[in-house]
Amino acid sequence: MLARAFRGRGFSLSFSQDSLPPALSGREAINKQTETADNTTSTFEMIMLPIHSSSEKKTPISIRLASLLLCLIALFCTGCQTTKTVAVSEKWVSPARGCLGPGDVVKLTFSGNSEFNQIQRVRADGKISLPVVGEIIADGKRPGDFQRELCGLYKNQLQNNEVVVAVESNIMPVYVSGFVNKPGKIMIDRPTTVLEAIMEAGGFQPGYSNPRKVILLHSSNGKHIPCKLDLSAALKGREMDAVYVSPNDVIYVPESIF
Repeated sequence: MLARAFRGRGFSLSFSQDSLPPALSGREAINKQTETADNTTSTFEMIMLPIHSSSEKKTPISIRLASLLLCLIALFCTGCQTTKTVAVSEKWVSPARGCLGPGDVVKLTFSGNSEFNQIQRVRADGKISLPVVGEIIADGKRPGDFQRELCGLYKNQLQNNEVVVAVESNIMPVYVSGFVNKPGKIMIDRPTTVLEAIMEAGGFQPGYSNPRKVILLHSSNGKHIPCKLDLSAALKGREMDAVYVSPNDVIYVPESIF
């Protein structure tokens, strides 16, 4: 028995002499050769197709989406942890009624020297600048107390050291930004809470704002002191401490992720 084998890339063919068909002649041989060539080409194409193991299984789309969502949540939480906030100060919980603050306009009348008379606005740092004595802190002081302080400062400067302090205007700006209906600067002329300031700015955007993580940036000594507030309890009718804003405070209402 004579056996022959042909090997190619990705396939092999083998046959023996006994398996060969009887010799054909003429047109039959030509037709047979054509048919054999077509079958060989089909067999070769089938052999060259990539073969996948039955043990390989595709990961369901729902599992991949869930994994992606968990990664996004972890990334968001990591970013939130970098924000440093402080506890609510007692000063912010109690309204500063009748006290001077940044933005207030005061009129100063000097009985001993009319050239010192002036009208000034309390600066953002809480100070005003006066003749001879220089810069004085007015923020947080009642007009009467501030008047007595000025009289003491000018005791050695003027024969008549009487100074009269009158408040011309006590309108102060507060800035509300983020996911509220009317972000921007609001002007208030009375003790106002953070929640009231947000309502003055049109209130929370339904379905978009997150009242649980409101940020209050309080200005003090040239610095912004951040404080995180959860106002969701008040919106649900539950009791909570009212936090009051100060002049030039910034309130930011973040977006709700879910």
